[in-house]
Amino acid sequence: MIPQYKFKEGLEDIVAGTSSICFIDGIQGRLVYRGYDIKDLVNGSFEETLFLLWRGKLPTATQLKEFNEELVSHRVVNPDILRHLNDLPRQGHPMDHLRTAVSINGIYNKTGSSTGEVEENLNAMRLTAKFPTFVAALYRFSKGLSPILPRDDLSHADNFLYMMFGERQPDLFVKAMDMGLILHADHEFNASTFSAREIASTMSDMYSAVTGAIGALKGPLHGGANEAVMRMLLDIGNMSNIEPWLAKARSERRKIMGFGHRVYKTKDPRAVVLESMSEEIGIATKNRSWFDMSRSIEAYMLNSDKPIYPNVDFYSASMYYQMGIPFELFTPIFAVSRIAGWSAHILEQHARNRIIRPAAEYTGPESLTYIPITDR
Repeated sequence: MIPQYKFKEGLEDIVAGTSSICFIDGIQGRLVYRGYDIKDLVNGSFEETLFLLWRGKLPTATQLKEFNEELVSHRVVNPDILRHLNDLPRQGHPMDHLRTAVSINGIYNKTGSSTGEVEENLNAMRLTAKFPTFVAALYRFSKGLSPILPRDDLSHADNFLYMMFGERQPDLFVKAMDMGLILHADHEFNASTFSAREIASTMSDMYSAVTGAIGALKGPLHGGANEAVMRMLLDIGNMSNIEPWLAKARSERRKIMGFGHRVYKTKDPRAVVLESMSEEIGIATKNRSWFDMSRSIEAYMLNSDKPIYPNVDFYSASMYYQMGIPFELFTPIFAVSRIAGWSAHILEQHARNRIIRPAAEYTGPESLTYIPITDR
């Protein structure tokens, strides 16, 4: 007899492990890192959140200063790696190039294959520090421009924007980027994080696990959804076209990007924060059309027969686009943030590892008779 397992499509609500990193209350609409609500953490900095995710507590001022100094020291990428990235074909999504960047970097790193605690903590620091450098360089290569060296006197968010655009960005943009990085840093056992833990559970290294996570994040049903939201807004074009466009899309049973979530039964708490910041940036740049369209789309979706709430991807799209960031960079920016959570989960997995090996509900035949090829 084949053993019977309790199965739910997509593993919905199936508990696949334990973790002390992140808690989601889908009914109340709460997201908590190590006990702290993200609505409070956005009043701090991404570096504080990073310390919290890795060390399990918020840092003192002295601890944060020392932590920042170490993080900054790992920002520079080996010029040979940059040359490899510049030589890549221009076709392909930036996430393909970022995936390659991480893989190459792991080869160049002498401890890249190590799963020892000390080496892995250092590799988490290295990867997190270098992700903005990777993404900024890949963006500039795509424009035929030279990469810009990181500065050691700027915050993680400030330096990232500087390396992308070649000059300091307004304080409001820096704050928005910092908040975006905090809000996207972790989200329990989402597809990319679970992919990272699955790979790590085989006692593979951090670079391998993160490379796999990037592949999962690229998908339009995961991190790629924010890019799809902006494509949708551009396709709709203007306020007058919202209702007919959405009505047609829903009649054709097309997915409206940026709406609905497997876990949240109310508005995504990250969307609440990003909505406010998107509006603020729209006002500051005197171009709030994308935000106004987004809010009208949300109202339409909430007033329908079956209301659907926006998720984190919805308002992050208009926020980044109003900052002058091209939509093809939205998912790599997601990765610049989520490397914090990926690495925290990989470290947690290796600290008390057991290989992740779920069962499958078999739906095929059981007792077919083999017929030799000459008789078939």
